[in-house]
Amino acid sequence: MKLAANGISLEVEDHGSPNGEPLLLVMGLGMQLTAWPDELVQMLVARGFRVIRFDNRDVGLSQGFDQLGVPNVPMAAMKFAFHLPIRPPYPLRALADDAIGVLDALGIAQAHVCGASMGGMVAQLMAIHHPQRLKSLTLMMTSTGSRRLPMATPEVRRALLSRPENPRDPASVAAHLGRFMHLIGSPAYRPDPAWMQARLRAAVDRAYRPAGTARQLVAIAADGDRSRRLEGVKLPCGVIHGQADPLVPVAAGHDLARKIAGAELDLIDGMGHDLPMPLLPRFTQGIALAAGRA
Repeated sequence: MKLAANGISLEVEDHGSPNGEPLLLVMGLGMQLTAWPDELVQMLVARGFRVIRFDNRDVGLSQGFDQLGVPNVPMAAMKFAFHLPIRPPYPLRALADDAIGVLDALGIAQAHVCGASMGGMVAQLMAIHHPQRLKSLTLMMTSTGSRRLPMATPEVRRALLSRPENPRDPASVAAHLGRFMHLIGSPAYRPDPAWMQARLRAAVDRAYRPAGTARQLVAIAADGDRSRRLEGVKLPCGVIHGQADPLVPVAAGHDLARKIAGAELDLIDGMGHDLPMPLLPRFTQGIALAAGRA
């Protein structure tokens, strides 16, 4: 369903009992709400949560911002490397305000929030700027943005900026995404290739908006280090991170857990930068534990 949130139109799905504990899932860079597996949603609903997932602005079926143009990502990367200011098409905080707008539209005063990757950065900004709206925080495979942390591997950085051979062909796009997901995925939890390709093709058929991903990427770079801003966060917090993450190395998980008072860290052997099916019960348990401390 489409909801008006923070002045824009966002695609939102609402699962479970209206009387369940509200849980907002915030997805990562360029990823759609469908990247939260249906099986995970079902497990969370079975634990008593009212699960809300949505497409961030500029991706999926939510409102786009093509009128702002396509940013020069290599130029933004160069400015980031030289500590020069970056002017994004919109700030990352706008995505946090969008997420709060989803809660407003649904009449939810407070919710548990779980964010993955960029979604974890958005969740941090929700906790920083709207702490009264959050009951608990679960941060998955994400980072404070500290420059002292190791970067993604060079191979992953190159792949992140690469393009499909034929961007107009859904099969070519899905194959391109499959190669990237294999590169960043969990080495100990490899999915069946045909199953993964079917999921990716379904995602491409739903929406493929690389310009929106570029705008989000520049927003991440412009937001910088959130370490100081996180000092005031006093929410129950769980941090989940893969030991084998090549996109956001595991040092980021350690750093995040140190900088949020009382955060509990769950490091998972063999996990990369994805949501493997065998680990969904563990993710469910981690979210429930953080929520239970609220």
